[in-house]
Amino acid sequence: MGKFNRVCVFCGSNSGYRKIFSDAALDLGRELVERKMDLIYGGGSVGLMGLVSQAVYDGGCHVLGVIPTALVPLEISGHAVGQVLIASDMHERKAEMARRADAFIALPGGYGTMEELLEMITWSQLGIHEKPVGLLNVDGYYDCLLALFDKGVEEGFIKPYDRNIVVSAKTPQELIEMMEEYTPMHDQVAPSKSWKEETPGIPNS
Repeated sequence: MGKFNRVCVFCGSNSGYRKIFSDAALDLGRELVERKMDLIYGGGSVGLMGLVSQAVYDGGCHVLGVIPTALVPLEISGHAVGQVLIASDMHERKAEMARRADAFIALPGGYGTMEELLEMITWSQLGIHEKPVGLLNVDGYYDCLLALFDKGVEEGFIKPYDRNIVVSAKTPQELIEMMEEYTPMHDQVAPSKSWKEETPGIPNS
């Protein structure tokens, strides 16, 4: 894959109960700044979203928050940093974030974070994009999810080469280095050209 410039970060609008999660968000933000990488994220100003975006913004890199219309009153509240792009709905939000990003990283988060992560994995599996997808596995937060992926391979629901779509590491530095080494190993299932032309909301790869 090589070096990328714009990273989409999926993360929680909560901070979690332990300081280690907040520290990881700040560490990721600082690592992006160190590497002069811009941030694309969900636009929230609280929780891990707020921490990583503020760290990148304070470090002088560009920050783009993509917020669906329905969540504007909740997520902006006059405190968003950087540029804000308003999407018509959640589907357009994810498509816009994916189209603009060179790579994706998931910090710890809840249902929304996991849903966004899994959609990017699925789009990669289908060949809609070939961008690296990384999990920052802070203190083993995603161990159970990674074990579930392994179980999917064991039981014949996930192809072994599709399991390689997900890159995971415990620190931002290690994760980004691994993502820069990422090479797609899976077969393309869906012709990406037809998806782009015929399916609204699907991002360019």
